[in-house]
Amino acid sequence: MSTQDLVLIALFCAVIVALGLLPPVSIAVIPVPVTLQTLGVMLAGAVLGPVRGAGACALVVLLTVLGLPVLSGGRGGLGVIPGPTGGYLLGWIPGAFVTGWLVKRFAVRAGGRLTSLAAHFAACLAGGLLVVYAVGVPWTSMTTGLGMGKAALGAAYFAIGDTLKAAVAAAVAHHVRRSYPIEPR
Repeated sequence: MSTQDLVLIALFCAVIVALGLLPPVSIAVIPVPVTLQTLGVMLAGAVLGPVRGAGACALVVLLTVLGLPVLSGGRGGLGVIPGPTGGYLLGWIPGAFVTGWLVKRFAVRAGGRLTSLAAHFAACLAGGLLVVYAVGVPWTSMTTGLGMGKAALGAAYFAIGDTLKAAVAAAVAHHVRRSYPIEPR
């Protein structure tokens, strides 16, 4: 990895952490709060590409495990992983990777502006929502004793907000890539 790669990974790690400064919103149905940090995960993958985006998320996970209060609400520590939010946190890494891979594969090659924007949005939805949920929902079910159906229903409450975050991330990534093209890695 080059110095530029390391700086970009650290920068987007800081973006994800900064988005956690806003207080989490709890929903009574599921013990997982609504945060803006998933917006940072989508941005990391969409702007940096699969490897650097996943690297930024892995750095956030590492800082969390080391005990730094980098998650929304000032949470951190090894105890976060076996808790109900641990799967979502771990899902950030493959989520950013898939988002970045899809952007690199489809959005960067898209012909027009609307096509590129739509491809960015689809990539953010696929990686930032579907992949993260695919790891987080079973984890929540396993750690809380909720059935998969209840855990999935609880996650459905987040889908509207995460879809809005995907739209914001897609728009930002699309414009950042147009004004400051970074070769996705």
